[in-house]
This record gives sequence, structure tokens and C-alpha cells, in this order.
Amino acid sequence: MKQITYIGVVGAGQMGCGIAQTAASAGFNVLITDRDLNTARSGVEMIEKRLSNQVTREKISEKQRQEVTSRIEAVGNIHALADCPLVIEAATENQSLKLELFRQLDQTCQPATILASNTSSISITSIAAATERPEKVIGMHFFNPVPAMALVEVIKGLATSSATFEAVHEFAEQMGKTPVVSHDKAGFIVNRLLIPMLNEACFALEEGVASIEDIDSAMQLGCGHPMGPLTLADFIGLDTCLAIMEVLHTELGEDKYRPSPLLRQYVTAGWLGRKAGRGFYRYNS
Repeated sequence: MKQITYIGVVGAGQMGCGIAQTAASAGFNVLITDRDLNTARSGVEMIEKRLSNQVTREKISEKQRQEVTSRIEAVGNIHALADCPLVIEAATENQSLKLELFRQLDQTCQPATILASNTSSISITSIAAATERPEKVIGMHFFNPVPAMALVEVIKGLATSSATFEAVHEFAEQMGKTPVVSHDKAGFIVNRLLIPMLNEACFALEEGVASIEDIDSAMQLGCGHPMGPLTLADFIGLDTCLAIMEVLHTELGEDKYRPSPLLRQYVTAGWLGRKAGRGFYRYNS
């Protein structure tokens, strides 16, 4: 299998930019794309701003900033990723969108290219089935913020080959991450445990058990969590939390995974959390 020396990233949002920054910081060259070149360039600008802030805080040197940014290039479409040995998809958590992207990547990329998804809950087997190379499709679930979070879940689909798994596992380690292996089950490891807890916090709020602030304070002080569940839901994005709960509910078929009506209502209202300026809390721009 071709050695991974550079990668492609599809999606220049928070997760895609975090993956690109982390890979470039580890010495890999990165091509990043989105729906158009301007969006991809905006993502690169966001990375440059983050790195400049690190220089200001004396976390990295100006030379290091320049080296990292020199390894990241914005491109206008996925056709520019055709020769990448590894492409990581980091689009919105929408199954139809991801399946279409993988169909396009399968048609565009070289036969040897490994296609990885950063999905937080969608079946890797179902994503792989949209391609003619299911043995080269795998899950790489990073956590936000990617540069700071050590974990990456590596998920084998039903047809994922051992060679693909070993190459991606090694790449994750070369990025400085700690990979854990999950079977292709709904929610994988972290979200199977975490998102139902956040959903239950929504139920508790809806039922009047306590206020937003007291629910969060209770879990911080009583369980030692660094942030309360409703603050964390805002940080993740309420639309993402809802999407994961819907996958859990559909795939596992148990009522305990039913999404909170309050969570669904907030998403319908566009109160998606920190990224929207309002969720359970209000945020300044």
C-alpha cells in the first residue's frame, strides 16, 4: 500500500480545518476542499488565525506557524484530491450528503486511495456500500477541537481490509493521536455513551427537574465533568446531537434513545448552540 505522505480533507468547517491543521503540524501536506474554492480558502484563513493566536500566546514560534501553513493548500473541488493516498471526509453529519460524497470520491480518486469518514455515528458499512472499494473505506472519528483532543476512533466497516485498517491506525499515531478501535455499531464508543447523557439532560430540563445552570453545575461539581452537559451540547452543536440520537434510535430501536422533544424544538428554531450564537445559552459573536 502506498505510504501516506499527504492527505485530502473534504470539508473546511470546524472539524475539517482541525484535521488539516493537525495533519500539517505533524508534517503531512494537506489539500482541503469544500463546496467551492472560496469556502476552502476561508477554512485555511481560519487555520492561519488559530496558528497566529498560538504564536501570540507563545505556544509555537513564527517559524513553526509558517511551516504548518505552507503545508496546507485550498483547492476548488474533490477532483484535485484524485492522487491523495488518503482522503478524509469531514462534511456535515448528514447521511445522504456523505453517501453522495463517497460516490463522487470513489469515481474520482485513484483505486489505491483510502477513503475515511469523520462521521460521529453513521454506519461505515453503509458508507462503504456507496463505493466500488468497500475494502478501502474506514471511519476516523476525531473529536473537537481536533488539535487539542488526543482521541480518534478508528472504525472498520464489514468489508474494511486489514491493510486499510493498519495504514489508518498508523497514520493516526503519526498525527500524534491515540487511536481506539470500535466495531461498526451505532454511535461507536464515545457517542454511544455521551450523547444519550446529553439527551437525558434535555429531558431533565424539559421536565422541570432543574434549571439549565443547576443541571450543568450539578454534573460539574458532582461528577467532576469539565463542563456541564447542556454547555457541552451547545459546544458540539444541537443539530449534531439530534442527528446522533436519531441514528441511535433508528439503529438500536429502543425507546431510551428517543430524542428529547426539547432538543428537536431547539434545532427547528435554529438554536444550534455556540456556532449559531444561541442554544441553551446565548453567546456573543
